[in-house]
Amino acid sequence: MASRPLHFIWLADGSGSMRVEGKIQALNHAIREAIPHMRAAAEENPHATVFVNAIRFADHAQWMDQKLTPVSEFRWHDIEAGGATALGEALTMVGEALQPPLMTDRALPPVIALVTDGLPTDDFQAGLDHLLSKPWGRQALRIVVAIGEDSASNEAQEIFRAFMANDALRPFHANNPEALAEQIRWVSTAVLQAVS
Repeated sequence: MASRPLHFIWLADGSGSMRVEGKIQALNHAIREAIPHMRAAAEENPHATVFVNAIRFADHAQWMDQKLTPVSEFRWHDIEAGGATALGEALTMVGEALQPPLMTDRALPPVIALVTDGLPTDDFQAGLDHLLSKPWGRQALRIVVAIGEDSASNEAQEIFRAFMANDALRPFHANNPEALAEQIRWVSTAVLQAVS
């Protein structure tokens, strides 16, 4: 049986608030450390061909690499913190990407992992509505790794609930670099194994 494509997209918060308490360094380190674990998880499952990419969002959102990067070739490029939090724009970009020709009938539901410390500064709801207007956007497993104490606010929790839209899921919280590395590693491997 031929393997099926599985797309894993990191949404990485590169806003100015991520400069505080070394959060951006912790995020860069955690995702860099998770990549070999993602490769190992992908190799253990011959039924899925895993593709990975990331969008950094700050004043604007931008893809960090080609949209179709096999996990074996994916390299994390450290991001620097600065600017606003254009999460709505990032969600719109994901919605645009999760369509043919990138997505085919054989594809497995994509995984979208949001890593952030707080609140969007643009129109989050418009971006989310755009993502959810696409069949693959609705089918995606959407998970959140929330960094720091600000991410525990009621407003942030409402945004995370809206993004995940799954009562069975809760955001993963990381209040220090070690916890962040652990959560990112778990998300990037256990979730990959479960979905594929």
